[in-house]
Amino acid sequence: MSPIPHFLVIPLPVLGHVNPLMQFSQVLVKHGCKVTFLSSEFNQKRAMAASSCSEQHNNNNKNSINIVTLPDGLSDEDDRNDPMELLRSLMTTMSKKLPKLIEDVNKNNGNEESKISCIVVSVNMGWALEVGQILGIKGAVMCPPSATSMASLYCIHRLIKDGVINSETGLPIKNQELQLSPDMPVMDPANLPWTSQGKSFFDRMVQETQTLISFGQWWLCNTAYELEAGAFSISPKLLPIGPILPDDDLNTSTSFWKEDQTCLDWLDQHPPRSVVYVSFGSLAVMESNQFRELALGLNILDKPFLWVVRPSNTNKHNNNYVLPEGFKGDKGKIVSWAPQRKVLNHPSVACFVSHCGWNSTIEGLCSGVPFLCWPFFADQFQDKAYICDVWKIGMGFDKDENGVITREEIKKKVEKLLGDEEIRENSLKWKEIVMKNIAEGGRSSENLTKFINWAKE
Repeated sequence: MSPIPHFLVIPLPVLGHVNPLMQFSQVLVKHGCKVTFLSSEFNQKRAMAASSCSEQHNNNNKNSINIVTLPDGLSDEDDRNDPMELLRSLMTTMSKKLPKLIEDVNKNNGNEESKISCIVVSVNMGWALEVGQILGIKGAVMCPPSATSMASLYCIHRLIKDGVINSETGLPIKNQELQLSPDMPVMDPANLPWTSQGKSFFDRMVQETQTLISFGQWWLCNTAYELEAGAFSISPKLLPIGPILPDDDLNTSTSFWKEDQTCLDWLDQHPPRSVVYVSFGSLAVMESNQFRELALGLNILDKPFLWVVRPSNTNKHNNNYVLPEGFKGDKGKIVSWAPQRKVLNHPSVACFVSHCGWNSTIEGLCSGVPFLCWPFFADQFQDKAYICDVWKIGMGFDKDENGVITREEIKKKVEKLLGDEEIRENSLKWKEIVMKNIAEGGRSSENLTKFINWAKE
């Protein structure tokens, strides 16, 4: 048995995958493991430019994560928001260079016991597990989406075989509710995580699922068992090890944009549970008319708000993000990117207007903050269903006949949520349940130990 397992962690190079896999790497280091983290050259340049903390890249510290890079095969001008283009480029470019990188990392570590013993990838990087198997290295998946989304992926071939979804498009064949297992909530098949992504993406997910099933011994989930208990009946591969929380002591930032720390001082100036926090993650893009309604909705709230208006993910100017005429915003603060976990844990934050991406959902749960749900695509609709219907810690918005969430609807729902004591109590209850899982002796804590011991074998 190797005394110290050495993990090579390989996320899909988008922020929603990079962040949870870096936080997972921090947890592994804290448990005495050795971690090499593979970033794309493009992303590493962005992270270094966004960070004012050069110490994070010093790999001489015994507690540090060894960051290595490979090119993603795209030029600076290419659109990394096009998922299929990015995935094709990664498979053709990174896959060829990965064996040499593993050889170099092992050589630099000097002895047999320090060689890479396990590769951990996020979804859509399954090709790296195939490379690992050829080299005799164990493989696992660290899942950025919810366990329910991963259970949906695991069932993708069954859903095709049973005639629930179309084998070419992934769209539901019949207009009827779906239950993946008797222990899981009923779901709308239109909200399966691939339905909004197009045919090419669905084809890719069918192939990827088979790869992950074949080469990923464990599908590690950033969740607590009680949150999605039914999902774990789908496969013994699914293992809850969350919530995975970042370790501020390790000081390893992966943000693509500089976090505006001044918002924390601004929050200090407001009373408890008074501020509406608005953020839609790293990928969502809002239509200009909807952006206008959101701005004017916050304007008429008569409550302080902290609003993250993210820079564009491309080099092109994003005209959607022009504040409308009549917007005063005198009670609010607008920032381009925020230290979200610190914001959500600040006592002045009353609620979280969120796109319901799983990373944000987990951070909100750990903070005990009620949600107003504004999903955009993929698994976000399933996450919203759990938030509103299963855990009962939030509300959704209703769209008008033009598919727009109006300023009046925004004002109405914020006021309704903040007056709902039951939702607030539920939020605090679920926070306690979730946090117990990572305490000593908690289920997630025990599962993580189980995984690390497996990697040592």
